[in-house]
This record gives sequence, structure tokens and C-alpha cells, in this order.
Amino acid sequence: MSLLQALTQAGALRTLDHAFAQSLRRLDPATPDAVLAGAALASLAVSHGHAALDPAQPALLVEDDIDWPAADAWRDALVQSPWVARPDADGAATAAPLVLEDGLLYLRRYREYEHRLAQRLAHIAATAPATFDDAILAPVREALFPAATADSLQARAATRALATSLLLVTGGPGTGKTTTIARLLVLLVAQAALSGRPVPRIALAAPTGRAAERMAESLRAATGRLRGIDGIDPAWLDALPDGASTLHRLLGTIPGSPRFRFDADTPLPFDLVVVDEASMVDLPLMCKLADAVPDGARLVLLGDPDQLPSVEAGDVLASICEAAGDDEHADADAAPPATVPAPPGETADLFASPAATAASADTRPRGVAALQGHRVHLRRGFRQSAHLDLAPLADAVRAGDADGALALLRGSTLQGVHFHEGTTDPLAAGAADLLPHWRALAGAEDPAQALAAAARLRLLTALRRGPQGAQALNARIEAALGGSRATPHFDGRLLQVTENSYRHRLFNGDLGVCLRDDQGVPVAWFADTDGGVRAFHPSTLPMHESAFATTVHKAQGSEFDTVWLLLPQHDARPLSRELVYTALTRARSEVHVCASEPVLRAALARRVARISHLAARLGAMR
Repeated sequence: MSLLQALTQAGALRTLDHAFAQSLRRLDPATPDAVLAGAALASLAVSHGHAALDPAQPALLVEDDIDWPAADAWRDALVQSPWVARPDADGAATAAPLVLEDGLLYLRRYREYEHRLAQRLAHIAATAPATFDDAILAPVREALFPAATADSLQARAATRALATSLLLVTGGPGTGKTTTIARLLVLLVAQAALSGRPVPRIALAAPTGRAAERMAESLRAATGRLRGIDGIDPAWLDALPDGASTLHRLLGTIPGSPRFRFDADTPLPFDLVVVDEASMVDLPLMCKLADAVPDGARLVLLGDPDQLPSVEAGDVLASICEAAGDDEHADADAAPPATVPAPPGETADLFASPAATAASADTRPRGVAALQGHRVHLRRGFRQSAHLDLAPLADAVRAGDADGALALLRGSTLQGVHFHEGTTDPLAAGAADLLPHWRALAGAEDPAQALAAAARLRLLTALRRGPQGAQALNARIEAALGGSRATPHFDGRLLQVTENSYRHRLFNGDLGVCLRDDQGVPVAWFADTDGGVRAFHPSTLPMHESAFATTVHKAQGSEFDTVWLLLPQHDARPLSRELVYTALTRARSEVHVCASEPVLRAALARRVARISHLAARLGAMR
């Protein structure tokens, strides 16, 4: 039996993957089976979040007992095929549908995404901002970052933003990313105003509508805390944007096309683009974003590289962070270590003038990678409120320390953390909390109150299907709340949009609640950007599903007062330490973990593995 036949018989391939291989066979019946199977698996790899197929690790895609060819022999067969291109010295590839590079087999389009993104990020990083008289900003910096109280890592991030066109600000929840960005933006606006230059045009964006809304809310709150501080001109605060958009809306979708209105030929009309929740941005979207950033503009990426990567192809933020160097262990009061050179203008004095050395921004020491020194990693706090002490558990999960995590969970010493060991039914374990909370939504005084209450609690699952999956749990919750005779959109039903609809201004991840209007008609209500609510007849909504229980992936970009996390009864492939970490850090005040010891150990022993060459490409650029 051929390899392609074995994969088909095992049910490992999607219809699209098999059709791609068969199209190559029809065009050239002599195409070797190893090439056909490689083509199908390269297509399958993208659906699993990989940028390419690694012939040495096919089991990352297919767990069935397959007689895999030796990796070297497989690659030799691919090299000989006219369907497989080999990039030339300039990095260009021919029009063949597949590309073999550095031992990885790509669909040509995804190889081009990686290659273009690496080139574009390196170009942005090498672009020096305009010089300025640093002395005029000294009073502003002191007001924003008073020496006696400021976190010097936050001050370092602001200083680097003045000195470079590419900045990564990373860290977990509670580490001050929003505070840092708010003050960084004020510093940039003040710099322009005091230098007699136009105020920079700033765009705020995030991958999902909910993440964009939360970004805007957080920045408005952080900006509000700056009002009344001596040395901060209210006009600078008024110049900051008060809203954020999804990346798709920022770039401008074109119906029926994978292209955007803004691209390399038509760049965005902004001087600074700030992207939150960057770990959720996939490879194609990050490439298109970087293409659309105009020459001379700044790009700031915020995120937590320890969270789950995007559902789609790539682990982009983690790859960029790897290439930029790990600033996590740097002394907060010292210059960056010698192995991670400071960006232009930064010295041991965090507020040294960039003007003195900005001219040499593109003359890096030999051997220094293009992105090194462009990252600031903020210290992890994780204490989301006075009621939740999550730091020790989050650190143990992040490190894969199952013994430490179990000891913390069982010890009952962490405030706000509850362990329901061995529980497979959270609806029973949380009988006093879950169903009563959702049942109360139907009696809310108005839709705004119902939406606010709905956002305070969420049941998160590792899986979508199965007895402990989101679909089965939502069906049980709907039956308990609505009864057997309930209409599909009964009062109190929570909905989550699963596709972007620019006509409705509803986006993947947006949360709605069903409540009857004044005429008694069932209506789905969603929050509006102005703080109000919008009503839709359920039949007019884009694709949606119940949202009492959602997968951890769907919860990225959101936070809740209380989180219940349910791991399945048996180990499953989607389980990983990143999934558990992401779920835990969605909680602001309280987290409940329902899991058995064997399953939790299996999850923490597994890391999300994404096949990609992006970090190596970026590291090779000087």
C-alpha cells in the first residue's frame, strides 16, 4: 500500500488535502507517491497550525500507525520533483506549488509569507526614527515614570519606543502592558508636540472584536489615571485614540478576496500601529500587517508568548520573541546584557538621549541579528485582584512543573484558586455558581446589565467535542435553562459570533445575549463601541453558537471575574501547558480547576509544537 493510500485509509487527510495530491497526479501521472503524500501533508500541516511539513516529524500531524519513509529518502524524492522548488540564493522560489527549504516542505504561499514577514520586520527594525532634542522630554518622562515609584522595565519600553521603529512588549496579565503602552503613547505625542511636529497618527488594533474592545477600555482607563498629573498636558491625552479595531477592519477587508485594501502598495495612513494580543495573530495576517506598515512608521506588538498560539498557521509572536532575544532575566536597573545589544541610543542610563546615536541605527555590530534588543519583557505579576493569587500556579504551569502545580492546587494556600480534583462534570461541582448565574441573565433589568453579568463568569473547556467538550456542555446548559419546549433563542441564552460580519459590525468572538424587546420579540443584544447596546433579530445574525461554555482558544483576548476550567476525563492531543496557562490567566478574581492528576500531568508535559522557520529566518538577518 502506498503512503498516500495509507493516509487516506486511516482517515488522516481532509478532502482538500487529498484533492491537492490528486490534482498533481492528474497533471503528471508519473509523480512519485512520496511527493503526492508530501503535498497532501503539507496542506494538512497548515490546518494543524504549522507553516510546513517536517518529513522527520510526520507524527506531529498523524498519530495513526503509518509506515513512514526515512526522512532523508523522502526529502531526496522531493528534491527531484518538478512540483517542488528550491529557493535560490536571493531567497526567491519558482512558481512550483511546493517549496523545500531547510528540510521543510511548504505550500509555496506559506513559504512566501514567512520569507516576506522576516524581511519586512527586519526592515522596520532597522529604520531609525527621526532625531530630536532629548532634553525637552526629561520633565515629561519624570512625570510619567517618577524615579521613586516607576517600574524601570516600563520606562525601558518607553525609551526603546523613542529609539526604534519596532518594539515588542511582552508579559503575562497584571504585568502592566496597558499602563506601559498608555504612557509610551503619551511620551510619543509629547515628543512631537514639544518638537513642533505633527501629532503622530496612532492606530490601535487586536485580532478579535472582543480583544480590541478590551484594549480600548484598558487604555482609556490607563489614560484617565494620567489626568491631573503635573507635567502632563491634557491636550496630549486628548490626542490619543479612544477606540481600537480588529486587524481585519484596520487593513480593510475586500469581500471574496484574501487581499486587503491596505498593503505594501497602499500602506496604512498611520505613524504608529499598536497591536494587542499578538500571540493570536497568525502567519498570513501578520505578514499582511507588516507589509501595510508604511516606511518610517513604528510597529508595537503586545502579547504573552506563553499563551496558546493562533488557531491558524504559525506561532508568530513566539518566533519573533526568540529572534529578538529574551529580556526576561535582565536586571531591571541595568543596561541589556552584552549578548542582546541595546537598540540605537539606549545605554545603561534608561533615559539617555537617542539623538546622539540614532544616525548609526542601521550599522549593527557584525553578527547581531536584526531583531535583537527590540523586546522588553515585563515582570509577571498575575495578581489580577486582591482576591486572586495566581502567580505561583501560573509559573509552575508555564514551566511544566506538574509536581509543583499539583502541590499548589491541593494545598489550598492560593487565594481565589480552587481545585476540584477528579471532577468531570462542572455543572454538578459548580451547582451553586454556574446554572444560577446563567439563569439570572433572563431576569436582567436591561440588555446592558445582562451583557455585563455574562462577562463575569465563563466555563472553559479544552475540547470542542466529546462529553467534556463545549458543544455537549452547552446543550446540557440550554436544556437546563430553557427546557425542552424553549425556543432556540430563549431569554438569557448566550451567543458567540463565529465569523466576521462587517455589514453587522459583528466579529468572531463577540458575545451577545438573547432577551425579548418591549414588544416581546426575541432579540439578540450585543455591546456597541459607544458603551450602548445593539439589537439584532436572531435570523439575521452571522454564524454563531452558544457561549455558556467555550473552548480556551475562543476565550483568548478576554478576561472574566471567575473562570471554571474543565479538562477531559482522558488525555487528548489538544492538551498542553500553554492551554492550561491561557485558561488560568483569563481569571481576574477566582479560578476553578476540574481535572484529574493523570490528565493534568499529561497536559503540563506537552508543549504546543509548531513547525516554522520564522525564528531562524529572523535570526539570520543582520
